[in-house]
Amino acid sequence: MRAEAPSMMHRREFIGSVSGALVVMTRVPLRAEPAKPSAHADAAERKFVAQASRYAHAHYATTAAAARAGFVRFTNEDKSGAISWANQQWTSVDADHPSQVWYDASGRLIGVDYSVLQGDTTQPPSLWGINPQRWSVIHAHIHYGVRTADGIKYGGMGTKKFSDAGGSMASPTKQTLVDMGIAKSPNEVAFIFLFPSIWDVNFWVIPNPDGEFADLNPSLKPANAQPHPSM
Repeated sequence: MRAEAPSMMHRREFIGSVSGALVVMTRVPLRAEPAKPSAHADAAERKFVAQASRYAHAHYATTAAAARAGFVRFTNEDKSGAISWANQQWTSVDADHPSQVWYDASGRLIGVDYSVLQGDTTQPPSLWGINPQRWSVIHAHIHYGVRTADGIKYGGMGTKKFSDAGGSMASPTKQTLVDMGIAKSPNEVAFIFLFPSIWDVNFWVIPNPDGEFADLNPSLKPANAQPHPSM
């Protein structure tokens, strides 16, 4: 949940790039696509990034705080050093409502995502002073975690594969994973949820000399980076 998108693509190999412009067959000369924005936030973006960072550090400074607020870890550490947690609230209304938070291997808060359901808008959102080009498309898919002797094994799959196995997109159940042979019993399944089709923007909430919206942070060295499960 993958081609890398224009903005920071630290953990989603299933994200598709947002098209910068529609190509229309006319006699009017096509205009060039806008230049890719700098990874450094501009003045308007810095205001929102600062607000979001203050709120995140005040409320989700630890993974325990995130869990109390309803966030669930759903990935391993990725190549950027991020471990992602989601609250399944996919419509972010302001800086106080991230849909994802991410931590490094030591449990330090390092970044956030904000999202808007694709069903609510067909165009990249224009919100909070953030350049619309920074928003990426994430297509719908399933995430799950299965308890093992070594801890939770995180996985994911596309909606077609899940539906073909008899799973419900409206209400994914642990039993479907049992039916698919991924778990031996529903009790082994720690969680399962639909990650819907969304517009997503994400940025670092720790200093990054490469920019708030940069793909990687040179100050962060992954301890055990693993690829996302194939969708």
